[in-house]
This record gives sequence, structure tokens and C-alpha cells, in this order.
Amino acid sequence: MAHQFWPIMKGMTPETVTAAAAPALPLTLEGASVLHQMMRFRRAAWRAVSADGRAEILAEAAAVLSRMETHAEGRESALYSLLGHKGDLLVVHFRRSFEELNQAEIELARLRLGDYLEPATSYLSVVELGLYESSAKVYAGLASKGIDPNSEEWKTGIEEVLARQRTAMAPRLWPRIPESKYLCFYPMDRRRGESVNWYRESMADRQRMMAEHGLVGRRYAGEVRQIISGSIGFDDWEWGVDLFAEDPLVFKRLIYEMRFDQVSALYALFGSFYVGLRVLAAELGGLLNF
Repeated sequence: MAHQFWPIMKGMTPETVTAAAAPALPLTLEGASVLHQMMRFRRAAWRAVSADGRAEILAEAAAVLSRMETHAEGRESALYSLLGHKGDLLVVHFRRSFEELNQAEIELARLRLGDYLEPATSYLSVVELGLYESSAKVYAGLASKGIDPNSEEWKTGIEEVLARQRTAMAPRLWPRIPESKYLCFYPMDRRRGESVNWYRESMADRQRMMAEHGLVGRRYAGEVRQIISGSIGFDDWEWGVDLFAEDPLVFKRLIYEMRFDQVSALYALFGSFYVGLRVLAAELGGLLNF
């Protein structure tokens, strides 16, 4: 195939041609569909229900939620009691598709308990793994063969790589919801205004900064579990971040330390933070009957 998009100009190496002409978009792998539902509990209306009526409503909800919190092929939900004014309950759903997320949302709304829950906000995303390092190597490999970007041969080569990566990364693409006591969730963007713009940086620079960023997270590997989900085109921010830990102070330490690396210090924008304590379905009565 002709090197239509990869001309070797005087003074340029194949590597510099690759960097100049390769797609700016890093390859990504997508897995579980994720929905966060933040809700407020209508306490006054709940108190007006008889003790027997509350028991029946809770029994129905506990049965459904117990089934939903049982892991089955990437289909799992978890309930959290939120701290602060942003909501009372947070339900996190991991499913195999948006259709299954929709069914989980409908199933929850059908409960009689749903009459006492008001949506505060929600967040829709998919588990995402960014492949910055692999992207550069794959693009360079295809370029060295004279394959034109975005040609059918190019797309086939990309898909072969992604297929292998999906198999290797399956546990991270379809994770279980950790059983940790605490959850911290927040959405975030990469800055694209003012004096700096993440999306105008080169692939090589973004790869370098993300590698440095990842080093901080790896230092906390034994204390916190992180699940990143992509939401570009799905919700108001670009990514959602879930952190799971037994000690909530780990959230503060990790996020504070990350503030000092280049990715966060220059390019990160953060949305609202939600922190909650894990509540099993069987414990729902103790949470709501007060």
C-alpha cells in the first residue's frame, strides 16, 4: 500500500512521522455499563406509614435488592448510605449493557419503597481502560507497514489488538463491586480552556503525564480500589471515578497527593464528591426505621 499519509520528509525519522500523523485519540477498552443513582428519602411520608406497612415494604425491597447485589456474570448492585446533604441513598449498578441498566432502574422504581425515594441526581458511564502506551506502539507498528490511518486494513489491525486486550483485561473490564465499607464517587473532566487544553497536547505528552499520574495511584493499591468509567457522550462530565476503601481518610490522602502531579494540577476539573457507607439489603430496615 502506498505511504499516502506517511511521507518521510528530509530530516524526519519514521518515529517522528508516526508522532506527527498518528491519531490523537488513544485506544480504549470498554466493559461494564454503570449507573449511579443518588436519592433522597421522604422521611415524613415514611413515618406516616404503619409499622406493619413499613415491614411489608421493607421485606419486598430487601428481597429484590438482595438478588440485585448478588454477583452474576457482571450483573451486580450495591447500596450505600450517603453522608451530607447531597442525598440519603446511593445505589450503584454494574450491568452488561445499557438495556440491563434500564431494567435495573425500572425494577427499583417499581418497588413500593420507590414511593418514598426522590431522585437527587444520577450518573451514567461505562468502565473504561485507557491504553496510552499500547496506542503509541500499535500506531507505530501499523505505520511501519505503510498502512494508512483509518483504512480498512488499519481498522482490522486495531481491532485485532483490542480483541487480545479485552481477553487479557476481562477482570478489570467486568469487575465486581468491592465489598469495602466506604465508597467515594466523583465525576471529572480534563481542562480544555483558559491557558491549557488537555486535548491539544500531543499523544506522547499525554502518555507521559498519565504514566506519572498512575504511579501515585499504584502506591495506594493495597488500601483503595479504583474503578474508572468513561462518560463522554453519556453524561455531563467526561469520566466517573469510584474509590473503595475500609478507611475514608485514604480518599483524602490519595486525591490530595494526586493534586500535585501535572495531570491533576494543570488539567483536572472535579465535580461533586459523594461518600457513602455500604449497606446490605438485609440491613435496609435498620437504616430507614429510625
